[in-house]
Amino acid sequence: MTPEGWLVVVDLQRVFGDPGSPWAAPRFAEVRPPIHRLADAFGERVVFTRFLAPAEPIGAWQAYYEQFAFALQPPDSALYDLVDDPAGRPVVSATTFGKWGPDLAAVVGGGPLTVTGVATDCCVISTVLPAADAGVPVRVVTDACAGSTDDDHDRAIRVMSLYAPLVELTTTAQVLGG
Repeated sequence: MTPEGWLVVVDLQRVFGDPGSPWAAPRFAEVRPPIHRLADAFGERVVFTRFLAPAEPIGAWQAYYEQFAFALQPPDSALYDLVDDPAGRPVVSATTFGKWGPDLAAVVGGGPLTVTGVATDCCVISTVLPAADAGVPVRVVTDACAGSTDDDHDRAIRVMSLYAPLVELTTTAQVLGG
């Protein structure tokens, strides 16, 4: 049985998976197997997102990229490659932490969304909350998300739990079990 709606795989990219990266998510490798199982179950209803640096940072992003100058790379930099081949599935790229917006909405419509990826405390939460605020049903697969640290992951999960019933927390087993 295919789960309902769309699976959104947030920023499963080298910049977050490479242990030598300043942005490495320590449990990145651990969340890949559950994400793969979920992607298999959702079939063609999977969309991947990618974080990219802007060509010219503006506003508060200028100070951000002063701190993280290594990340000012062009979109085709290996740093921003997805770690898995999307196999013809849609990829939505954005220069913002949150990926919810017109481009992602054009792919997934009104959802519902099942969200996985990295980092729970940055790009995942920044995608989930605006989608939920727009009225899209969202469930976050807690064991298929990795944070900047375990504590930051837990804090982000707690914050998202405050948005029930707009945001539901679940596990891979619960999604795949029906």
